[in-house]
Amino acid sequence: MEDWQKNLIEIVETVADDVENFLLEIADALESFALVSEQVAQQLQNTFSGDIEQLFSSIVDPLLELDSGLDDEIGFDSGWEVVEEESLFAKHPACAGCRHLHGQIYGGNLLICGMHPYGWEGNNCPDWESGETIDNDFNSPF
Repeated sequence: MEDWQKNLIEIVETVADDVENFLLEIADALESFALVSEQVAQQLQNTFSGDIEQLFSSIVDPLLELDSGLDDEIGFDSGWEVVEEESLFAKHPACAGCRHLHGQIYGGNLLICGMHPYGWEGNNCPDWESGETIDNDFNSPF
């Protein structure tokens, strides 16, 4: 082999060794950084955990009390009612057994389904799809 080929191989080997050493040093530095970060996080958690919980409670608790007080003050009803099956199907026979049936009251308004919120006026709804009923209860997708 010629001298320039030997020199090139030596240069490539030297560069490969240097790159390997550099990457090993970076891996060691990252491992040390991760260990120190974990220790700092643990120390912060131990130091401030009680203070943070107390601060959070002092901010959130009054807001929760204010929220429930406002609900009582303005008469907000966050619940919902379910309509009796017999009365619903007497008024909306096309909805019986449909998988889209919702049948719940919100703010005094009955929601039959998403396609026909007030129900279908005839006996054959064009959007009716068979749904499995469980113990004769509504099969609500919600």
